[in-house]
Amino acid sequence: MQAITYSKFGAARDVLHLQELEDIAPKSGDVRVRLVYSGVNPSDVKSRAGRPGLDKPAFDRIIPHSDGAGVIEAVGPDVDPARVGQRVWIWNGQWQRPFGTAAQFITLPEEMAVPLPVAVSFETGAVLGIPGLTAAEAVFGGGDIAGQTVLISGGAGTVGLLAVQLAKWGGAKVIATCSPRDADRVRAAGADRVLDYREDDLAVQILAANEGAQIPTVIEVEFGVNVAMNAEVIAPNGRLAVYGSAKNMTPALPFFPLLFKAVNIDIILIYLLPPPERRERIAQLHAALADGALDCPVERIYPLSETAAAHQAVEAGGRAGAILVDCQG
Repeated sequence: MQAITYSKFGAARDVLHLQELEDIAPKSGDVRVRLVYSGVNPSDVKSRAGRPGLDKPAFDRIIPHSDGAGVIEAVGPDVDPARVGQRVWIWNGQWQRPFGTAAQFITLPEEMAVPLPVAVSFETGAVLGIPGLTAAEAVFGGGDIAGQTVLISGGAGTVGLLAVQLAKWGGAKVIATCSPRDADRVRAAGADRVLDYREDDLAVQILAANEGAQIPTVIEVEFGVNVAMNAEVIAPNGRLAVYGSAKNMTPALPFFPLLFKAVNIDIILIYLLPPPERRERIAQLHAALADGALDCPVERIYPLSETAAAHQAVEAGGRAGAILVDCQG
């Protein structure tokens, strides 16, 4: 099979290589998936570039990317042979494993290949792993949100835009922040109010958008930058669902206001979601898709041989959708 690999950290153009590798036969409990698309996420490019405290990758050779979608073409012992030919989407493809989805095929435990609903495209399937499950856990991880107000910071990002749609589908009033250029897109996704995240009086505007009431659920993409604002607008016993802090990885917390609101800081790492919660989030994603309430926009699809360019597109930011790799192209 053809696959993109790397064996050392560095810039995408320097370390990503297209190679011919041996096929991996499925063992007991495994399926082998012929991949159609691989999803490229910020975590993938950060892992390839190298993270603080690490001087080399965890494995001698890595095929990157955790998300993807395709068709099961072979199964191992103890797996229902009826799964052959089944359309699926992938989660945790390269989490704590050397070989991910930037390849023509992937072999992995069968529970990590989720049946893709008939009406859902492979493109959408390749977005459901990290972005979809993160958004679903951020929105629904604290329970029913019907009738609540949910604040979503970074509502124009891949996760944020999905969270806006899921929160609206879940019956919440949605306030989102983003840049002015993305306001119409976030509003079209279902946000009731869209605010400029750069405003000096953002906390005041958020509370005004909620008739002066504090917010029970806040979903945050830049925890270090926004935690003081979060503490100001969140309601007592509120849930602050955090899935990122790229601009400040060592934040100073305003402990006093957080303490006296008894704020629950829920840090989300979707790779570690326990099986019961994962099954519930998968069911919610599928239900939202079935209801026509969830659209997963794709910015661009690159051929497998141009995976380095796909990584650069993710690193550049400013996208209006996900970046995918055509695994057979």
